[in-house]
Amino acid sequence: MKTVIAPPNPAAEYGRGVFRFSLATGSPGELGLLEALGNAFAPAADATLAWVKAGTGESLQLLRDRQVDMAMVHAPAQLKQALAEGWITGKTLIGANEFYLVGPRHDPAGIAHATSAADAFQRILDTGVPFVSRGDQSGTHQKEMQFWSALGQTPQAECYLVTHDFMTASLKVADSRSAYFMIDSSTWIMEQVHAPSLTLLYRGDATLINCYHAVIAPAGATAGHDTAARFVDFVASPAGQHIIREYGQDRYAQSLYNDALFARQYD
Repeated sequence: MKTVIAPPNPAAEYGRGVFRFSLATGSPGELGLLEALGNAFAPAADATLAWVKAGTGESLQLLRDRQVDMAMVHAPAQLKQALAEGWITGKTLIGANEFYLVGPRHDPAGIAHATSAADAFQRILDTGVPFVSRGDQSGTHQKEMQFWSALGQTPQAECYLVTHDFMTASLKVADSRSAYFMIDSSTWIMEQVHAPSLTLLYRGDATLINCYHAVIAPAGATAGHDTAARFVDFVASPAGQHIIREYGQDRYAQSLYNDALFARQYD
């Protein structure tokens, strides 16, 4: 007897239309960008967007298991493999932010003086100071592991604090432990109020640019495929790109995301 996997419960729904589709993602949902895009798309499309809260690794697994219709993710290596294996169709570049390295204001590892992101990670490793890792196979965790892998080791266990949690929750842990943390710029802009003992110490390396793609299941694989495909088209359209490019300007005097035109330089 075949086991039927119950679809995941959505964290939120946007729109009240007939055509329902589900989308798995992490920070774009947490920070409200998905709500802005969903509410702009839903009325004309007679759609309902169900957001399933999940990091990149989990989002792609949900898509592979056909538990969601699409995902917004940032994991180039995983997407390349998924395309080769055929369980996603295409990938649409939708925008980018960047990763920051934040840490205690007295900066015991001296990463504010690092010459590159790799140098910053090396200084953290050499100094033996606390570092918070999400440890959840999210896009952020995968990017972090690229740096440790290049160095051949991770920090000692007593200094390596793994949360298995989302970005804002992990930021709060870093603040409570006076630890270093790699965080996406969008979350830092919005949530730094929750980390008063931390400050932005390193940014600007091209290796820290963080590109987001939208991916969907093959045609016919999920019930909401066609509406999900229309949503991807909307997000990539001038109207959708305007929302991404301007998101956050009214509250923070700066955008939380760059658009696909910017991201294309780094994709």
